[in-house]
Amino acid sequence: MDIFNNAKKLGFGLMRLPLTDPNDAGSIDIGQTRQMVDTFLERGFTYFDTAWMYCAFKSENAVKEALTSRHPRDSFTLADKLHAGFIHTLEDRDKIFNTQLEKTGAGYFDYYLLHDMGAEHYEIYKKLDCFTWLQQKKEQGMVRHIGFSFHDHADLLDRILTEHPEVEFVQLQINYLDWDSEGVQSRKCYEVAEKHGKPVIVMEPVKGGTLAKVPRAVEEMFKAHAPEASVPSWAIRFAASKPNVKIVLSGMSDMAQLLDNTGYMQDFRPLDAGEEACVEKAVSIINANIAVPCTGCSYCTEGCPMHIAIPRYFSLYNTDLQELPGKDWTPQREYYDNLTKEFGKASACIACGQCEGACPQHLPIIETLKKVAQHFENA
Repeated sequence: MDIFNNAKKLGFGLMRLPLTDPNDAGSIDIGQTRQMVDTFLERGFTYFDTAWMYCAFKSENAVKEALTSRHPRDSFTLADKLHAGFIHTLEDRDKIFNTQLEKTGAGYFDYYLLHDMGAEHYEIYKKLDCFTWLQQKKEQGMVRHIGFSFHDHADLLDRILTEHPEVEFVQLQINYLDWDSEGVQSRKCYEVAEKHGKPVIVMEPVKGGTLAKVPRAVEEMFKAHAPEASVPSWAIRFAASKPNVKIVLSGMSDMAQLLDNTGYMQDFRPLDAGEEACVEKAVSIINANIAVPCTGCSYCTEGCPMHIAIPRYFSLYNTDLQELPGKDWTPQREYYDNLTKEFGKASACIACGQCEGACPQHLPIIETLKKVAQHFENA
């Protein structure tokens, strides 16, 4: 049985919605979000994905304002998640779940996930009996299908799926840059999911925008091969081309992105051999240029005592390193200076380690912030 009902492969990730204030993740532009939701549905796409902490805890409210209060419940499917970082007692599970139902106005969730599964969170989910709890939600009709999102190594994924065969799907980070990465292990995790017969939802197909702003040599290669195709389309089609991938989530933050994504995904065509070869060459070029493989999920910033805009600084650092050498001025340096007027500087880091404990990519954030400070503050 296809639990995704043969839906079109593009899903709307409600994590990076349009904002009225770029420095306030909760300032969702509801008017623009409604237009995007309407267009997404009009083009035949149905899958929406949200979570408790997305958009500074406002994403689920936006679901109600833009989707559930305006469209028939059977015209879309909705995924939501329970995160281990916000539950400390058995009662917390229902407290959050019931609040999510109220915030989204969904009535029930088509898909519900234990969020950000890894070694530490797996122990929390076991301690609080979340797998049994989630199975009960399914039996009660409050959840149609159960799964989890995963950020860890393939051996652990194999263990969890072996211990919990009741799980119906997994959500994995898959993109062409991480496919053969020993750190992220996208390919290995995908193969584990195949081994257990679990369909895959893809998150971070564009790696938090990294694969939308590729080095100039990669962009020129893509354009030479397919002049009409956008750079991000290569990344999303790469993920969607995997046979066991059912949905590829894209965190679309404006109408232009949505129109582009839905345009080439309406009648989806997998990558051909020539396109696969282009992607392999792109990986080699990008790996020689990128410094920090941050996805921009912002989990690291929630508890930062110095209010440091970590993902934004890493993005600026990566981009600045790809500039042509010898420039006296780059826009990234100005962006950095402007951001430090509202956020803590990279050099303000007190090495408390909160960020590294929260990072699903397991990045050495403290040491990298030192490099960012050296690059932007001491240049």
